[in-house]
Amino acid sequence: MEQQDHLLAEARRYGYIEGDQVWLRPFMSLPARRVGQVKDSEEASLCYFAQRFELFRAKVEDLLQKIEESENKGSFLMKALHLKEQVGSYDGLGDFESLHRRLTESEDGINVTILRNREKNLATKMAVIDEVEAMRDTLDFQTATERIKELRQTWIKTGPVDKPLIEELEDRFRLAVDVFMNRKREFLADKKAMTNRVQDKYMNLIRQSEALQESENFEETTRKLKQLQQEWKEIESTLPRKQANDLWTRFRAAHNYFFERLKVHINSKRTEGQGNLPEDNLARKRALVAEAEALLHRPMHEAVARAKELQAAWKKVGPVRGEESDRVWEQFIAACDKVFELSSLEHFIRKRQAAGTELPSPAEQINARVQALRDFIKSDQQERLVLEENLGKLSGSASNETFRSMLQGKIRAFERKIRTKNQLIEMIQNRLVA
Repeated sequence: MEQQDHLLAEARRYGYIEGDQVWLRPFMSLPARRVGQVKDSEEASLCYFAQRFELFRAKVEDLLQKIEESENKGSFLMKALHLKEQVGSYDGLGDFESLHRRLTESEDGINVTILRNREKNLATKMAVIDEVEAMRDTLDFQTATERIKELRQTWIKTGPVDKPLIEELEDRFRLAVDVFMNRKREFLADKKAMTNRVQDKYMNLIRQSEALQESENFEETTRKLKQLQQEWKEIESTLPRKQANDLWTRFRAAHNYFFERLKVHINSKRTEGQGNLPEDNLARKRALVAEAEALLHRPMHEAVARAKELQAAWKKVGPVRGEESDRVWEQFIAACDKVFELSSLEHFIRKRQAAGTELPSPAEQINARVQALRDFIKSDQQERLVLEENLGKLSGSASNETFRSMLQGKIRAFERKIRTKNQLIEMIQNRLVA
C-alpha cells in the first residue's frame, strides 16, 4: 500500500490528468507531453505510468552500473545515447530530468575516457611504427620477423585513434613493414646467390680432386691436392651444415682415394729397395751424392729440376746400415740445399737487375751475391732465435712433446740453411780470388 501511495505521489508530482488524457509535465526545455489515456481510474492510470518510469529508470541504473564497472567504457556510449534520446519520448511519469542529467554526466565521462584511450592508442601505435621503422637496418632478419608478427598483433588489438590520423598511421605502419619485408627478400636473394657461389667454388675443387684421384704422377698430384686443400680452407662458407658436410665428404673421399693409392705406391717402392744388399744401396746413394754435388756446374734451371729428380730417386733406394747412412745423407742433402739456395740467390739478383740495378763488373756481381747471402743469413738467424726462445719457454709437459719436436726440427733446418749459405759465400768468394 505504501508503495502504491509513493507511486501515486510521484505520478502527481511529474504528471497530471486532463480530460481522459495522462500528461507529463514540462521539464528542461521540453513542453508538456501526453503519455497515455485514463482507463480504469485516474489513480490507477497515474500509478501505471509511474511504474513504467520505474522500469525505464531501472534500465538506466543498470547501464550506469555496467559503465562504472567496465574497463572498456567506450563500448557503452551508444547505449547511453540511445537511452538519453528516449528520455524525451518515453511514456511514463517520473523524474526524467535527473535521468537525463546522469546519462549526460556518464556520456561526458565516457568521452573523456575515449579521449584518453585514443591518446594511449596513438602512443602505442607510434611506438609500434617507430620500432618497425628502426628494423630497416637490422641484419637479424629471423628475430626481426618474429618481432614484426608480434607488433602486427599489437597493432590489431590496439583501439582506434582520432579519425583524421587513422589513414596516415595505417599508411606509415604498412610502409615500414613493406620496407622491412623488401629488404628481407633482397637479403635472402643475395644470400641464396652467395650460397650458390660458395657451392660452385666447392664443386670446382671437388671436380678437380676427382679428376686427379687416378693420377699416376704421384709427386705432382700430391702437390696439387694439397693446394686444393688449402683453397678449400680459404673459402668462407655460408652453407647450411648438412650441405657443407656432404660436399666435404665428397671432397675428402677423392683425396683419401688418391693418398691410399700413394701409400700403396710408396710401400711397393720400399719393397723394391729392400731387396738390394746394403752395400748396393750405399753405392747407389754415393752415386746420387756425386751427381748432386756436380749440379752446381749445370745451368741453374736444369740443376733445380734434376735435384728434385735425385731426391725422388733417393727415396726409392733401400736402407744403408751404420754411421755411413747418416754421413751419406748429410752429404746428399747438403748438395741439394746448395742448388736450391743458389737458385733462390740468382732469382733475387735477377729481380734486382730487372728493377734497374746494373752490376757491370764481375767483381760487383760477386760482391752483390755475397752481400745478399749475408742478408739472408741475418734473416735466418733471427728466425732461428725466435724459434729457440719459443722452445725455451715451452714447459716440460708430455703434451708439448710433438710441438717441441717440431720446433727442434725447424731450428735444425735453419742451422742447415745458414751453414749452406756460408758455404756458398766461400765458394763465390773463391771465384773472385781465382
